[in-house]
Amino acid sequence: MTPEDLSQKIVDVLAGLAADGTVPAELAEIDAPRIERPKSRDHGDWATNVALQHAKRVGLNPRELAEHIAGRLRDVDGIAVVDVAGPGFINVTLDAAAGASILPAVLEQGAHYGDNATLAGHSINLEFVSANPTGPLHIGHTRWAALGDSIARLLRASGATVVSEYYINDAGTQMDRFAASVLAAIKGEPTPEGGYPGQYIQDLAGYVKAERPDILDLPADEQLATARELAYAKQLDEIKHSLDAFNVHFDVWFSERQLHAVDPSTGTSAIEDAVAHLRDQGRVFEHEGATWVRTSDFGDDKDRVVVRSNGEQTYFAADAAYYLDKRARGYEQAIYFLGADHHGYVNRLKAIVAAAGDDPETNISVLIGQLVNLNGAKLSKRAGNIIELDDLLEWLGSDALRYWLARYPADSPLNLDGEKLRSRTNDNPVFYVQYAHARTHNVAANAAQAGITTDGFDPATLTHATETQLIARITQFPQMVALAAELREPHRVARYLEELAADFHRWYDNCRVIPLRGEEVEPVHASRLVLNNAAGQVLRNGLELLGVSAPQRM
Repeated sequence: MTPEDLSQKIVDVLAGLAADGTVPAELAEIDAPRIERPKSRDHGDWATNVALQHAKRVGLNPRELAEHIAGRLRDVDGIAVVDVAGPGFINVTLDAAAGASILPAVLEQGAHYGDNATLAGHSINLEFVSANPTGPLHIGHTRWAALGDSIARLLRASGATVVSEYYINDAGTQMDRFAASVLAAIKGEPTPEGGYPGQYIQDLAGYVKAERPDILDLPADEQLATARELAYAKQLDEIKHSLDAFNVHFDVWFSERQLHAVDPSTGTSAIEDAVAHLRDQGRVFEHEGATWVRTSDFGDDKDRVVVRSNGEQTYFAADAAYYLDKRARGYEQAIYFLGADHHGYVNRLKAIVAAAGDDPETNISVLIGQLVNLNGAKLSKRAGNIIELDDLLEWLGSDALRYWLARYPADSPLNLDGEKLRSRTNDNPVFYVQYAHARTHNVAANAAQAGITTDGFDPATLTHATETQLIARITQFPQMVALAAELREPHRVARYLEELAADFHRWYDNCRVIPLRGEEVEPVHASRLVLNNAAGQVLRNGLELLGVSAPQRM
């Protein structure tokens, strides 16, 4: 019996109580109540506060309502014990067969166990990383790369239609400075003021010169344009390669240049169309020769300029056009991931949404991530003043880095120990979880050699305390996935996996899948093999949500 099954049983019980007049009729119409794990196993397998939620609004004492519900639940097949605690909490203990009966379904669903439909019908654009294509990705980008990709996986597992998107900031003055830096390196000149230093610029200069040996024979403006385009394409390709190595993949790479390009059919750009849309909403005004948007009406600290008095469009205008482009592509919600120094952008983005006529509480979500510090990490030899993602991957590997970055809430600063991330001990959570998975594979292989199969599975044989604990944890997985997706919190997956691994290791130490020499193979051994395989499947599924591998050997 899953938490969802139990929740529905409670709905059915209340409908029955309402039908015979024991409780008010409106209690027959409640939504399925939340079922949770008690903090102490002594309180049973599952608990609900449904009586506390609904009693007072219909004029009942919560404990009295809880007793009515408990009385009917005790007659439900698969429920062994129902207790009422405190002011009206209901604690439920399942019988062994009811609890373990879910295990074959776990194996049948395989990689899809944990999938749920809580966000079905939602269309989400998830934009993260979006580093300027003027240099390599560094440690500051790693957290959002790991968290953004894991959140995308969680949202999809919960039924949402999700597009992960990288916004390429390939327009504006930073691209001019980038091009000037590469061209100066080609000429053997010092880095221009405000330009980009580092060996990687020299490497890009070498690439550009190899691609266009005649670059210095071109007119000056063509030299700069050629250096810009070739170096930009090469640097963007390196960014994509770094993200691939980090197991982060984007569905859409959106160029900022698309917002500035003029549509031949209309004669206007997306930015000009965005300003016109805001004007139609009554949010645009002219002041001192510039065009402004009244964002202060929606919580922004001041109104924003979209077109300067010299006719130059601002970054704010591009931000507005980009949001409207997402909406035009059919996404009902846009999720933005911003760095720790971007708190001021939150109200600005929400003001764009409101000024465009949308609801900032539903059509946009902005997540702020705190900084990451990794002890022992070395500055990049190529870039000189940063810690490159490629160097981190070479030192630590993708699995350790992704797992540890996903293990903590995004809004908590991180100070990680590089050597601990590299360690192969149980003190390293990623090793501990991956080792549990490898152990399930080893158990299954040894069972096959011993001639044990999953035929004859009997859930009633799984009665050991460590078995009921492990089964309950496995049963909890879909509910945990749904909650982590709803809250955009991948760290819940990591912490769950560590608890599951601990439960598995304790079970492994207490219950044999393979009988001792001279003993007969009994139904309990087949049942334990099913439990072992189900635990391995859930460990794999959880690690997949974090973009971390599930090795068969450690």
